[in-house]
Amino acid sequence: MRAHALRFACTVLAGAVLHIAAVASAPVFAHAQRAAYANPGTAEMSQRAPEQFLARFETSAGAFTIEVTRAWAPLGADRFYNFVRTGYYDQQRFFRVRKAFIVQWGLHGDPTVIAAWKHAVLPDEPRMQSNVRGTVAYAFTTAGTRSTQIFISTGENARLDAEGFAPFGRVIDGMDVADRIFSEYDENSGGGMRTGKQGPLEAGGNAWLSANWPKLDFITRARIVPGARP
Repeated sequence: MRAHALRFACTVLAGAVLHIAAVASAPVFAHAQRAAYANPGTAEMSQRAPEQFLARFETSAGAFTIEVTRAWAPLGADRFYNFVRTGYYDQQRFFRVRKAFIVQWGLHGDPTVIAAWKHAVLPDEPRMQSNVRGTVAYAFTTAGTRSTQIFISTGENARLDAEGFAPFGRVIDGMDVADRIFSEYDENSGGGMRTGKQGPLEAGGNAWLSANWPKLDFITRARIVPGARP
């Protein structure tokens, strides 16, 4: 009995040590990662993107890869590049998904980060490509309001061309994944950008989405594909 108690105590102690180590180290990485993208306008978030690059998104529905061509929309490509390389998209929900139309994301899970980027808008860019199926562009409300929200066209959306949506890339692998991202909530979980209905999402971030729309698919990890030459 005494030996069993001793083994149990050692097991508990070892578990406690591992837990303390994990708690002590995790916030350091999280804080360092968050610091990279939490402040718009810093040198870290203003790097010029390569003329072409690949970004791989690992999600709860599978993985897809976006090929970005900077010449299509340089400002949009640069911002996307810096978001991907700093981990900004990790754990973000696909909060607005309309089947055979779009898959939208880009609002961070932390409301303080959402607030920091809300007014960090990009100037408009001329549309160089049509919004065909598989293209990726920024969502916006009116002229000069592109910020962080982007979408994949899962339908043939050439009708968006006249509104000024400027694709900066396209999905080259994994469109089947984009097609099966959870869409049953439609506009309810995160729509209403143009009508000012995203307030609860902006204020609550992932906590609000998880509590109210628990079936949403999400990004586990997004990174630049190293050494890729499209």
